[in-house]
Amino acid sequence: MQFSEKRNLTRWVIIVSSFLIATFILWNTYLLFQIFKEEERSKVELWAKALKNIRNSDIDADISLPTFIIENNKNIPLILTDKKGVILSNLNLGTIENDSLKVKAFLNTIKNQNNPIKVQFAPNDYNLVYYGDSPMLNKLKYYPIALLLVAFLFGGVVYNFYRATKMATQNKLWAGMAKETAHQIGTPLSSLIGWLELLKLENIDETTITEIEKDINRLQTITDRFSKIGSEPILEKMNIVEQTKASFEYLQSRVSKQVLFEFRAPEKPIYALINPTLHSWTIENLVKNAIDAMKGKGKLSIEIVEGDNNVYITIVDTGVGIPKNKFKTVFEPGYTSKKRGWGLGLSLTKRIVQEYHKGKIRVVHSELGKGTTMQMSFRKEN
Repeated sequence: MQFSEKRNLTRWVIIVSSFLIATFILWNTYLLFQIFKEEERSKVELWAKALKNIRNSDIDADISLPTFIIENNKNIPLILTDKKGVILSNLNLGTIENDSLKVKAFLNTIKNQNNPIKVQFAPNDYNLVYYGDSPMLNKLKYYPIALLLVAFLFGGVVYNFYRATKMATQNKLWAGMAKETAHQIGTPLSSLIGWLELLKLENIDETTITEIEKDINRLQTITDRFSKIGSEPILEKMNIVEQTKASFEYLQSRVSKQVLFEFRAPEKPIYALINPTLHSWTIENLVKNAIDAMKGKGKLSIEIVEGDNNVYITIVDTGVGIPKNKFKTVFEPGYTSKKRGWGLGLSLTKRIVQEYHKGKIRVVHSELGKGTTMQMSFRKEN
């Protein structure tokens, strides 16, 4: 509990620290932007003064410095107008400087960016200098947006990291519980096997002994299944048709006669790398899920089809169906349409098929009130 609390505290410290760092950088970027903006205005004011000095200077006056200042402005776009707004000249407008229509449009744009600078030559004679932001300042405008995107990306990485860590912890806990369950069942199961051997020596009805033996074998299968969760299973090259049919027939003999079963598969063997214990579990989960969806009454069919590189197992039922927006959700842990249930059956099936057998499972088709078609695929072995 203390470890969990410390981990949560660390998580919040990282999140808050990241937020504060991003805020600090954004604020400093804003201040830097304002500094550059003031510097550019100072340069334009200096340019306007140089223009005034040249205009008001005597013929013999030295205007080399004002001329240097005017010629040295190569970054800030300028438009000079008279007091009536008629454009007299422009500077640093690039490719549009000879297009009067585009220059006028640009003038309207920069009027909203900066206040014009008035160049007073005489009481009733003045010009106005309109200027826009330099290319460097325009790039700086987008820096906070890029920084926010980086911050969001960083936040997403942190979120996914902790989500993945949480899921990994849950998976370890789940696997540990499965193994512990197998261990706990194994102890009394060993005793039951011993008692069964003693009963065989007594004059007990053979049918009773057989049924008890079937139940004990069933418990051994369940124990074996749980013991394999969380560890790398041993895959064997086996006839997947035979293994699937055996699981199908086992379930068929134990389900209500109101369910019509159908099994279609090639007569020849099809080989794939599977773990027979876990494969039978996937078939059992899918068949039981289909029977629950049909509420114990309907038609259920399994078809095995051989492809060029894969073998496909398709399970079709006539149950209640699945909404299209839930095709992927049904495989998530906790999802269930039953009033009683943990919602682990299809999640476990997906884990066995995709993680352990490197296969695929998906909802191919489903229609509400008509049924569902699910399909698994496995790599075929020659």
